[in-house]
Amino acid sequence: MKRKWIITAAIIALFCLMAGGYKYYTNHKVGEEVLTVAPQKGPKQNVLNVNGLVISHQSLTEDITMVGNLLPDEEVDLTFETSGKIVEINFKEGTLVKKGDLLAKVNDKPLQAQLKRHEAQLKLAQDRVYRQSTLLEKDAVSQEAFEQARTELAMLNADIDIVKQNIALTELRAPFDGIIGLRNISEGAYASPNVVVAKLTKISPLKIDMYIPERYADEIGIGTPLSFTVEGRNQTYNASVYAKESEVDMATRTLAIRATYPNSNGQLMPGRFISAKIRMSDIPQAIAIPTEAIVPEMGVDKVYVYRAGKAHATTVKTGLRTDALIHIIEGIELGDTIITSGTLQLREGLPVKLDIVE
Repeated sequence: MKRKWIITAAIIALFCLMAGGYKYYTNHKVGEEVLTVAPQKGPKQNVLNVNGLVISHQSLTEDITMVGNLLPDEEVDLTFETSGKIVEINFKEGTLVKKGDLLAKVNDKPLQAQLKRHEAQLKLAQDRVYRQSTLLEKDAVSQEAFEQARTELAMLNADIDIVKQNIALTELRAPFDGIIGLRNISEGAYASPNVVVAKLTKISPLKIDMYIPERYADEIGIGTPLSFTVEGRNQTYNASVYAKESEVDMATRTLAIRATYPNSNGQLMPGRFISAKIRMSDIPQAIAIPTEAIVPEMGVDKVYVYRAGKAHATTVKTGLRTDALIHIIEGIELGDTIITSGTLQLREGLPVKLDIVE
C-alpha cells in the first residue's frame, strides 16, 4: 500500500514539472516571434506644398517717392515806398501784368510843382555858366566866380533828380511779369509803406520744394530729372532739380532740394500739394526675386531652389532692393525654380510639391 502512494506522488510531480516547462517555453517562443514579425518602423517624412517661381529676366528700377509743394518762381507783396492819398488804380484783379506796368499812384502834385520850379531855374543857371565861361576866356571874371556858377548849376540838377526820384516813389510799378491778386485798397485811401496793395505772383516757371533721405544726398545733383503728379489731374509732369541745400537737416536726416517746372501754359497753380518720384537706377535685364523668398541665416542670404522634388538651399549675393523685389547678382541662374512660400519650414533636402509655378 505504501509503495502505491509513492508511485502516485512521483507521477504527479513529473506531470507538474512537464507543465511548468511547457509554459516557460511557450512564453519565450511567442516573444521571439513578436520581435521577429513586428520590427519597429521610423517616422514617416511629410511632403510640404509650396509655391515656386521660374527665374527669368525682368526690368528692375529703384525710385524715390516723396511729397512736395508747388511754389511761385517769384512772389511779392506790393506796397508804396512813400505815403499819400491814392489817386489811381490801374490794374484788374487776377490778371497778367508786365514788368514796369503802372499799377497804382499816390498824389504827387506838390512834387510836380517843385519840379517845374527847378526846371524854370535851370535855364537861367545854364546861361550864367555860359556867360561866366566866356568872360573867363577874356580874363574879365575870376576863376572863382566861374566855379561858383558851375556849382550852382550842378546843385540845381541834383535837386531836379531828387524831385524826380520822389515822384517815382509815388508810382507803384510791377517788378516782374506775373499774375496780380486781389487788391486790398481803394482809390482815395491813404497809402503808406505798411499797407499792402496786392500780391504779385510769377507762376511760370514754378518751383518745387521736396526732401530726400540723406543716403541719396550725393546721388542727386543739378539737372536730376523727376516726375510728379497733382491731385485731381490724371497727368504726369516732368521737372528737374536746379538747387539743393548745403547741409542735411540733423533733426529729420533729410536734405532739402528744389526743382523747377516750366508751367509755360500756366495750368498749375502755386501752393498745390504734389507727389514726386525720382528714378535712381534702372536695370533692364535683371534677375530679381520676391523679398519673401530670401532666408537670412547668420548674416548670409539664402534661397531654396526646387530640384527633383526637393528643396536645396543656395547662397546668393544681392544688390538693389525695392519694396517687392531684390536683385540677385549671383547664386541662381535663368531657368531655376525658386521656392517663394513656406520658407520658414524649409530645410535642405526636404521633399516638396509645387502648387503654383509663376
